Amino acid sequence: MSLDTAVGFNDSALPVNLQALDEATIREHCRILRLPTVSVQCDALAQEAIRTRQSHLRYLEALLAAEREERERTTVSNRLREAHLPRLKTLEDFDFSKAPRVSASQVLHLSEGGYLVRSEPVLLLGESGTGKTHLATGLCVSACRQKKRVRFATATGLVNELVEAQHHNQLGRALSRWARYDLIAIDELGYVPLGELGAELLFQVISDRAEKGAVIITTNLPFSEWTQVFSNARLCKALLDRLTDRAHILETGSDSYRFRRTVETRQRSSKRSVPSVPIETEACVSKGDSDASDE
Repeated sequence: MSLDTAVGFNDSALPVNLQALDEATIREHCRILRLPTVSVQCDALAQEAIRTRQSHLRYLEALLAAEREERERTTVSNRLREAHLPRLKTLEDFDFSKAPRVSASQVLHLSEGGYLVRSEPVLLLGESGTGKTHLATGLCVSACRQKKRVRFATATGLVNELVEAQHHNQLGRALSRWARYDLIAIDELGYVPLGELGAELLFQVISDRAEKGAVIITTNLPFSEWTQVFSNARLCKALLDRLTDRAHILETGSDSYRFRRTVETRQRSSKRSVPSVPIETEACVSKGDSDASDE
C-alpha cells in the first residue's frame, strides 16, 4: 500500500515500478531525517487510514505519534542501561507492608521527580536488609522514565573509580562526567571506612552537586556515627551540612526484610514437607508385607 493511496490519491494508474520508486524514496527520506519508525510503519498505518477513512492530517499525526512513542521508549531504555543499576527493581515492586517505617506517600511523592528539579538530596538510613537499595533503585528507575540521566554506584565503587582516575591524571574528566548526571545514587555508604584520599574525593563529588544536581545516598549509620567513615571531623561536618540541607530523610528501620523473608520461606517449606511415618505404622506395613509374601 503506497503513501499516496493512504492520503486519498488514486495511484492505480501508475506503473508498479513507479510506485515502488516512490516508496523507496520515502524510506530514503526517513533514513536521512532519522525517522526509522515512520519508515517501518507508514504502510501499515496507510492501510489503517484507508480502512477508517482518515484525513491527511490524521494519518500524518498517527505517523509522527508512532515515531515519538518509539523514541521515548528508546530513550528510557538507554537511560536505564546507562544507570548501571545492580538490579531492575521498581517502586511498584516494593512491599510497603513489610517496611512499616517507610512512608509510602513520601516515596511516591519523590517518584514524581520534584526533588530532581530542585536538586534536593534523598537520604535513606537503616540497617542492612531493610529496603534501602530497593528504594534507591526504584527512584532511579522513576527518574529514568522521566528521561533523566542517572548513575548508580556503591560508595566504594565510586571512590575506587575516582582514585584510579587521579592515578592516571584523569580526575578532572571523571568529576566532570559525574557532574553531568541529573541524579546520582551512592549506595552502601558506611559499610567500609574510607581512606583520607577517598573521603576527600567523595566529598568533592557531593559538594559539587550542592543545589546543582540531585543525589540519593543509602547508609546503615546514623549521622552521629559518620566519623567512622570520614575520619576528618571537619570534612564530615561539612559533608553532612551539604547533604542534610533541604534533604528528604527516610528511615527504613532495623528489622531486616530479607531475614524475615528467609524465615517465612523456610517455615512454608517445612509445612509442605511430607510427615514421617509413625513407627507403629511402619511395623504394621512390614508385617503385612511379610504375611503376603508367605502366602
